Amino acid sequence: MSVRSFGLFEVFGIELEYMLVDHQTLSVKPIADQVLAAMAGFSSGDVERGAITWSNELALHVIELKTTHPVKSLASLAGILQEAIDDIRPILDRFGARLLPSAVHPWMNASQETRLWPHDYHQVYQAYHRIFDCHAHGWSNVQSVHLNLPFHTAEEFAQLHAAIRLVLPLLPALAASSPVLEGRLTGQLDTRISLYENHCRQVPSLTGQVIPEAIFDEATYRSQILNRLKEDIAPHDPDGDLHVDFLNARGAIARFDRGSIEIRLMDVQEFPQADIAICAAVVAVVRALCKERWLPTAEQMLVNTTLLKTILDQTSKTAENTVIDDALFLRHFGIQSNSVTAGQLWREVMNSLRTDDPQLKALFPEIDALLSKGPLASRIVAGIGGNLTKPHLRRVYQELANCLTEGRPYSPAPASQNQ
Repeated sequence: MSVRSFGLFEVFGIELEYMLVDHQTLSVKPIADQVLAAMAGFSSGDVERGAITWSNELALHVIELKTTHPVKSLASLAGILQEAIDDIRPILDRFGARLLPSAVHPWMNASQETRLWPHDYHQVYQAYHRIFDCHAHGWSNVQSVHLNLPFHTAEEFAQLHAAIRLVLPLLPALAASSPVLEGRLTGQLDTRISLYENHCRQVPSLTGQVIPEAIFDEATYRSQILNRLKEDIAPHDPDGDLHVDFLNARGAIARFDRGSIEIRLMDVQEFPQADIAICAAVVAVVRALCKERWLPTAEQMLVNTTLLKTILDQTSKTAENTVIDDALFLRHFGIQSNSVTAGQLWREVMNSLRTDDPQLKALFPEIDALLSKGPLASRIVAGIGGNLTKPHLRRVYQELANCLTEGRPYSPAPASQNQ
């Protein structure tokens, strides 16, 4: 393994994806190329604005903002991201558009409304479309947060990968924000994850079980995961447009070229402060696991992938209310009870770590509020209140868009106003 630039938890990289929608109707607006060109002054897929860079995604109605370079502090990042959202607003106003948060558009018709990015890198998107049909929710309607964590040595990779695998099934309990699809409640608070796990069904090895395999060294990772992806995609990609490093679609992917692991299982929230608070909570738990606060890394490595996937399936459906009753899994987080809800697990762990982690301590008020009020998906369901008419859904999601613009959390209206 080559020398890495950053060690464990020295820096962080964050990416947030949002939908571009009509300011009044909230229907998707495929204008990412026009927005980025207006920002840059010329056609471009990336526009650097100091600490933040805006970028295109596969679909023209999706735009991403990300840290231009890795940052050392999460606590200061929320304000920087909110400023970037403020800065883009005048350009969006010119197009009669706004940014819509939450991970899934509530009534988009993906097969009819998806438009793929037609400019630089478009041949790669077209290759994906030819193989998988990207005019589908799993490709064009799954807005997420990516958290990049670095590793420097082979030992650090092993520690980090073992810890991240354990945390992945718990993420919907904090970050679920996608209970509505095609105008109906899906019965899952994190619909995006179910869409995500099926989006590569033509070549299922690309996603695997979403939870990465229990592999803890680069050579084995390359031989058992990356080489298999290359072999499995080859019959579908005769021109070789798809690079193996970008084919891996697990919920956390190892990027050995960058010396980092990218976590992909968090739904985007209603404003950046919530996203950063969730990232800080995740970092604190992963850091504690890497330091073997509760159980040794060697024991973390033994946790079965199928068990982790089973828990993920449960939390994707019921989020913070999911009952976790695998005592050995709970011991990895210092939980001595044989059964707790996922929400209770997060609260116990956050309370135990809040004084040990400076970033967690700085963002704890936001985390505490999230734990008290529940994830955004649960609040969206409360705001809908059983009224799934298009006008009412639009009111709920307009309020979410207002939260993003104004930088504040979403609180559902009283039940009497949802009728």
